[in-house]
Amino acid sequence: MDEDLIAELRRQGYRITTARRAVLRALVDSHDHLTADDVAHAVQARHPDIDTSTVYRTLTLLEDAGIVEHGHLGHGPAVYQLGRTHQHLVCEECGAVLDIPVAALDGLARKLREQYGFEIRPGHFPLMGRCTKHADADAHAHDTTHSHAPREHSHG
Repeated sequence: MDEDLIAELRRQGYRITTARRAVLRALVDSHDHLTADDVAHAVQARHPDIDTSTVYRTLTLLEDAGIVEHGHLGHGPAVYQLGRTHQHLVCEECGAVLDIPVAALDGLARKLREQYGFEIRPGHFPLMGRCTKHADADAHAHDTTHSHAPREHSHG
């Protein structure tokens, strides 16, 4: 496990408990977006004595400590990851999730701040749209149904 995470918790004055180590281990081991229930199942597979409510409280504590962040990928439950702020792009067709750096939104963030006095909080909610596969399929379907050939008009 990344000892830097443990050191950061200690630096902030938190005790290092078995539950906290187990939740961190589940997040470090996963390369996916985990719901709180996913984290609880992973923790309880190794530590059946750790209650689901303890996992939930631990996720909240780790988020408060700035080690974990939660976000949303649509209408489902929140997902948790180690605190590496990024933006989720979610395909409305297939549900594919693409993680991009928040810096990719810098131009938009600057424009919203300057023109509207609005500060966005990237990473918490996804940007919905279509992945390359589905966007390309839509563009191809559009091209075949809207022929650019001249049409004959009847005058009669």
